[in-house]
Amino acid sequence: RQATVAVVTVLDPGYPVNLRAVHDRPPILFVAGELVPEDRMSIAVVGSRRATPAGLERAEALARHLVNAGYTVVSGLAAGIDAAAHRAALGARGRTVAVIGTGLEHSYPAQNAALQNDVATQAAVLSPFWPETPPSRDTFPMRNAVMSGLTLGTAIVEATVTSGARIQARRALAHGRPVFLDATLLSQDWARELAQRPAVHVISDPREITDVVAAATTDGALAP
Repeated sequence: RQATVAVVTVLDPGYPVNLRAVHDRPPILFVAGELVPEDRMSIAVVGSRRATPAGLERAEALARHLVNAGYTVVSGLAAGIDAAAHRAALGARGRTVAVIGTGLEHSYPAQNAALQNDVATQAAVLSPFWPETPPSRDTFPMRNAVMSGLTLGTAIVEATVTSGARIQARRALAHGRPVFLDATLLSQDWARELAQRPAVHVISDPREITDVVAAATTDGALAP
């Protein structure tokens, strides 16, 4: 089954409400599949492309918890942590939305083409780029900014000092959205430094994420 493709502009009522609220929102989104209003209750799950088996397990457990708590799992359809989060959300019969760093005519990496189609047919794949746009050094940081703006918070499961997840953490804090660091990351200098920032939470259980987001949405600090 092939997902339908739509073009959504910032002037359209179907433009994601969380993304509309950030200053660097893209004017146009290309959407394969369908966004639904409930996707505003979403968390980004991101991390290393070269993930460890333990990191993949944590990503899967986090995605399953989010789905069971009524959240949409958002990730970037990269190898490693991203793919594990998408697959676990689909396996739990939940919604998962992918924000990709190319146009919709591409799959990057190529081995995730089938997963990209599954996400599109069961929920949605988004791109801020024209469909024929290939991957480049500039497209992926832009993708991270969209992923941050689309969600109520970003969870980093596993990452190194060179990871794009760090770019997303900076964008999330600039967007006024919380960042959640898996406690295992504190073995790295960059993560210990990031953990000192306001709105960064070190977590060892997925429930800590949904507790923080639920409290913030209740008191109006995060308005979905």
